[in-house]
Amino acid sequence: MAAVETVVMLREILATPPAEVRRLHAEHINPTLVQALSLLGYGRDLVRAAGVSVWDAEGREYLDFLAGYGSLLLGHNHPEVRAALEEVLRSEAPNFLQICPQPLAVSLAQRLARIAPGGLSMAYLTSSGSEAVEGAMKLARAVTRRPRFVSAERGFHGITLGALSVTGGQKHRAPFEPLLPDCALVPWGDAGAVERELRKRDVAAVVLEPMQGEGGMRPPPAGYLAEVARHCRKYGTLLVLDEIQTGLGRTGKMFFCEHEGVEPDVLCVAKGLSGGAVPVSAYVTRRALWERAYGTLQKYDVHSATFSGGALACAAALATLEIVERDRLPQRAAELGEYLGARLREVTSGHSLVREVRGRGLLWGIELGAGSQFTVELVAQWLAVGLMQRQMITQVGTQAPEVVRAEPPLIVELEHIDRFAAALRATLAQHATGALSSLSQVFATLAQGAGRAVRDRVKLALGVRQ
Repeated sequence: MAAVETVVMLREILATPPAEVRRLHAEHINPTLVQALSLLGYGRDLVRAAGVSVWDAEGREYLDFLAGYGSLLLGHNHPEVRAALEEVLRSEAPNFLQICPQPLAVSLAQRLARIAPGGLSMAYLTSSGSEAVEGAMKLARAVTRRPRFVSAERGFHGITLGALSVTGGQKHRAPFEPLLPDCALVPWGDAGAVERELRKRDVAAVVLEPMQGEGGMRPPPAGYLAEVARHCRKYGTLLVLDEIQTGLGRTGKMFFCEHEGVEPDVLCVAKGLSGGAVPVSAYVTRRALWERAYGTLQKYDVHSATFSGGALACAAALATLEIVERDRLPQRAAELGEYLGARLREVTSGHSLVREVRGRGLLWGIELGAGSQFTVELVAQWLAVGLMQRQMITQVGTQAPEVVRAEPPLIVELEHIDRFAAALRATLAQHATGALSSLSQVFATLAQGAGRAVRDRVKLALGVRQ
């Protein structure tokens, strides 16, 4: 009877009217988020999702080209991942039982070791990308006994204090400074700048995304990662590659570093690892490094987490990896990525508001360019809102708000890409090719219906007196 009552309770909660959900969110979670979503044109009530599609309360279908910022690798509610979760629940397998090795956890670690490049055979499982980066940084310090870290400007590695210390944007860092001392941010793509820091021989690790995601979908210059790897070997510094957004097939290889023939010392994975069902992440390293850091009875448990290796998380991850390999999703991402890139370039070609289209696999960015940085950011947000109005879900980069992303699940079809390209063409076609004419329309669109603060910022950008 109690179980039936719980199910009834959950059904009632899921049937809560959207307006009431917004009110409760504002009252108990984040009132400013609700306000911001409305001001930015994202005030939609999305209530159901399957595959690449999401439906609002009125039954309108949207295509998801944001994919949970890359976490929905297999789209929404993949049936095989759901079946894996249901099987574990039926089995009554223990969850978070840390005093006994568990079969699902060891199987996931074994599978990660098999697909990881370069003999990375030891995995630590946790819940989020930030935690994976934190674990990698702690490992690097424990191995090298060095204090400092080097990372790239515009890079994004997480929101915990250690991960923030190697994140390259001030928006997320500034409210929490001071962070870890003496971390160096160097220009993305400049291997010489990395070497200048490593010459001091006090750097535990270089922490990089092999292709920047939140920083604007920026692939590395040719040879950059290989040169950084050589510098790390020369100076005894570990190379940590954050493949949280680029890994597991997203860019056309299982991991982006395989495009460059680079083998890191530590590899971080998260986001899509569970197929978008349950939070799970990992960092993977070589056995020799793990033993130097934690290979004694005094140190084996100094890095630990209550939620490491949970049964549901591991089952979802194992199902996801099985699907990724079985269905050859990395190869599929490479093939569809060429088509996506070609369509994006086709529909943006010659438009004065578009500066560049770039990406790899199914991770692309459309960079806007029209005047000051503030102006460009407004234009990019206008484009994201215009796509939402045409029932395409996307957003700008968190470290590059002038870049609109095209990041669909790996199960996307050609017709979905064509629909996204058509919506992008239609949104851009609203505006004349002349920059001043286009910008006037952009500002007018964004200002319409916005709050006073937003209208004042738009007027300031246009040079209108208050």
